[in-house]
Amino acid sequence: MIISISGKPGSGKSTVAKKLAEKLGYKRYYMGGLRRETAKKRGMTLEEYNKLGEKDFSTDKEVDDFMKELGKSEDNFVIEGRTAFHFIPHSFKIFLDVDKKVGSERIFQHLQLDDKRNEANELNSVKDVLRANKERMRSDKKRYKKYYQLDVFDKKHYDLYLDSTNMSQEEEFKQVWEALEQKIK
Repeated sequence: MIISISGKPGSGKSTVAKKLAEKLGYKRYYMGGLRRETAKKRGMTLEEYNKLGEKDFSTDKEVDDFMKELGKSEDNFVIEGRTAFHFIPHSFKIFLDVDKKVGSERIFQHLQLDDKRNEANELNSVKDVLRANKERMRSDKKRYKKYYQLDVFDKKHYDLYLDSTNMSQEEEFKQVWEALEQKIK
């Protein structure tokens, strides 16, 4: 089984993906990490790289082609990526939602512990992260609509749509796991 996880910034995608992969003994692929790393190699933040992607399709194409091939050549893995559900249509598709402010607070707390995300410049407050997240979602929407005529935030694309705003990490994972168990049955 392939499990694709998409969602809004700070919704818990990485936490859920890591826990699922560990519990199932599956490999985990993190597309946001690939994009961040590519941006860093080019001397850019993710925000700058996404902006470039609005004009240069290659910034998305490389990762998207990787996902397509992965969906054809492997099984039994968890993949995080905004468009993973689209490029691996036979996956169990999960979308994790979160209130914008709550998501920004979660990311800001994470950045205080480990600032290796290469998100954007000068994320010194929750307000800065909120601004960066809004820009990221705007850019994602624009690119995916332009290149694929796709709204990745539309609930209809997913097998499970979960709002994690008022949930702990444990509660969120429990709900995802229960939905996955139902799918397996």
